[in-house]
This record gives sequence, structure tokens and C-alpha cells, in this order.
Amino acid sequence: MSFTSNELIQFISSYFWPFVRITTLFMVAPFFGTVALIPKKVRLMLSMAVTGVIAPMLPPVAFIDPFSAMGVLVIVQQLLLGLAMGLVMRVAFASLMLSGAVISMPMGLGFANIVDPQNGTQVPVVSSLFTILGTLLFLAINAHLVLIQVLYDSFTSLPIAPIGISKNGLFEVALWGGRMYVGGVLIALPAIIILTLINLTFGVMTRAAPQLNIFAVGFPTTMAAGFLVIFLTLPNLLPKFTTIVYEAFDTIHKIMAGA
Repeated sequence: MSFTSNELIQFISSYFWPFVRITTLFMVAPFFGTVALIPKKVRLMLSMAVTGVIAPMLPPVAFIDPFSAMGVLVIVQQLLLGLAMGLVMRVAFASLMLSGAVISMPMGLGFANIVDPQNGTQVPVVSSLFTILGTLLFLAINAHLVLIQVLYDSFTSLPIAPIGISKNGLFEVALWGGRMYVGGVLIALPAIIILTLINLTFGVMTRAAPQLNIFAVGFPTTMAAGFLVIFLTLPNLLPKFTTIVYEAFDTIHKIMAGA
């Protein structure tokens, strides 16, 4: 049984194009893209395994020479699509980091930083706590499996071809970027209100009794109140983050569909 060069290129391309999109997503998406949790070699093998499962189920791809200008355009398209999906999920986790940073400041923990395993950067300890909780919830609700399903659906919405994301899809990406700030503020809002009232109370007390050592009293009080507020608001934080995660999946569907 013999194969022509075009048939061989067609067979290899049917796996190579999906592999580019899948690998890009796994390199950027939360949990999959966390170096501290999943090493690069493991991510690469995971991408190959997922490609081996998904590629045979995809519709036939038109013949495109990977070494031609058209092939380069297709590679760029797959990279951008995987990057867009990964960034949408990153924004969902960024809302947790933002809320933690906002809470840390009035608590007096703005100076206490720790290395975030997701990004490898210095973030406030409250942000790191929220990110860890968000990652555990991400796995608990099987969002990592839903992400793979959304990835598979993307090959139907935007098949492998030299076409990119529509203007409406790009607009959805921009709108979703603003969702990070909205989600972060909504998550942190109860703590912000309570800690602001506590700081205002200490400000009034300082004016009424200047001899009061506000640093000796206010700092441990605001920190203790902050931890208490975080403990009390955790039951509401997780459902809110779950909603944000599923909104991220809906946004990916809109981007892929160009709606």
C-alpha cells in the first residue's frame, strides 16, 4: 500500500493543526498552564493525548500545505484561537486575584506577598489563598473537563481553515476583560464595606482621642476583622466564582461562533 506525498501531508496535518490549538490552550489556561502543578513535558504529552482522541472525530480538513503561506496563516489562526480561549479562562481567575488584592490593602496585608503558582509572580497572600481555592473549585466542578469539551466544540464553530475570529468575537474578548474588574469587586465588596467602616471608625476615634495609639490598636483589629470577614464570606465566594467560570465558557462559545 503506497501513499502520495499529498496524502501523507494530509494525514499529518489532520493531527498537526488540532495539536497547535490544543497545545496553545493548555499552555495558557488555568490549572493546565500552571508550571508548579503540571510540568511542560507533562503538558506536551497531555496535548498529544488529547489530540490523538479529538483529531479522528473532526470532519476532514481541506488539503493545506503546512509549508505554504496558507499553512502559516492556519498555524497563526490555531495559535490565536487557543490563546483567546486560554486568556478568557485566565481572566476568570484574575478576578479572584483582584479581589484578594483589594481586600489585602484595608486589612494591612498589602505588603505581605507570596509567589503565585499560577503566574510565578508576587501577589498578596489573600490573592494567593483565593487562587488556590479557585483552582480546587475548578477541579471539583469538573470545569477542566468542560474546558476540553468546549475545546472540541470550537473545532465545529471555527474549523481548521485560514479564517480568524470575527469582529464580534474580538469584541467579546474585550468585554470579557472588563468582567475581571466587575467580578473582582463583587467578590470583595462585603469585605471592602466592613473594613472601610472599621477604618472610618478608627479615624473618628483618633480625632476624638488624639492620645490613642491608633497603630497599636487599629492594625491588629483591622487584620483580625479582615480574616473574620473572609471566613464569613467564603460560602458566597465560591458560588460567585463558579458563576464566573461558566460565564467564561459561554464567552468562549460566543467568540468561536462570532455571536
